[in-house]
Amino acid sequence: MPLADDAVTHARQLLQRGLAIPAHPLALDAQRQLDERRQRALTRYYLDAGAGGLAVGVHTTQFAIRERGLYAPVLRLAAETARDWMGSQRELALVAGLCGPTAQALAEARLARDLGYHAGLLSLAALSDRSEDELIAHCQAVAAELPLVGFYLQPAVGGRVLSAGFWARFAAIEQVVAIKVAPFHRYRTLDVVRGLVAARAEERVTLYTGNDDHIVLDLLTPFTVMRDGAPVTVRFHGGLLGHWSVWTQKAVQLLQRCQATVAAGAVPAELLALDSRVTDCNSAFFDVANDFRGCIAGCHEILRRQGLLEGIWCLDPQEGLSPGQADALDRVCREHADLSDDEFVAANRDRWLR
Repeated sequence: MPLADDAVTHARQLLQRGLAIPAHPLALDAQRQLDERRQRALTRYYLDAGAGGLAVGVHTTQFAIRERGLYAPVLRLAAETARDWMGSQRELALVAGLCGPTAQALAEARLARDLGYHAGLLSLAALSDRSEDELIAHCQAVAAELPLVGFYLQPAVGGRVLSAGFWARFAAIEQVVAIKVAPFHRYRTLDVVRGLVAARAEERVTLYTGNDDHIVLDLLTPFTVMRDGAPVTVRFHGGLLGHWSVWTQKAVQLLQRCQATVAAGAVPAELLALDSRVTDCNSAFFDVANDFRGCIAGCHEILRRQGLLEGIWCLDPQEGLSPGQADALDRVCREHADLSDDEFVAANRDRWLR
């Protein structure tokens, strides 16, 4: 069944609101099997924290769910839990992670659409040896099945460098509704901006930050580039972040504060200074000292300390906290306690775990 135009329009309108979208982790038990009770609890936590959407089946959910036969169950569980928990209170943007060669990405897109997901976050990590022409053909094929959110994944965790020309061609695809910019690299972030503007797509493709090392500045900064001799300014309107899988209530409040500040037209120095504090937290969560090897386990550890996860188990038994990472987490939890939502979680955890 071809993708309906109204599905693209609806996904675009949802994401244009500028949402806080946490990347959903995977709750496992000690046998490294899906812990459905705690997986539901995480979804409920994000919704009650005020998240505007969920990203499921993405890097933070662990790409290996596909080899373990968990991709469909995990996507279904998140969508059903969200619908049951929220009812008709507000509509959420459900974003499914899509990856692999074209046949796999197409199958995932069709499944996500059938489960009620609004858009697919398309990873190109599996196509690292393909030309940009081949990448665009791949994106066009998947976009025919589900509205797309582009994904500039940093090379340190499997992404590849993509040119401004690629992003111009990608943004020109009619079913593209947003781009998650996550190269953790200022020059490459500007390449996405330049490509978006060159495609004249800035009104229909919304930028979401995935740059966990510069969350606040991305949300506050006007990005201005030239087109046809005139300046064009674009902004990031929301965030789709693994970092926001923890301390989510405060992340939602941070996004709202940044949006209100931008609307007011004056950015206080104190808010600018907050960028480095959030980045400092991310350095521990994402294990920057060890080239991001403990990035998923670090987020799990915060959730474990809050009682939302039973342990920090990942699908890969070799994946866990790096040496010194627990001490780094201790430090940022102590020094940036005002950025945590421990009290909110403690007050609601038992209700989410029912």
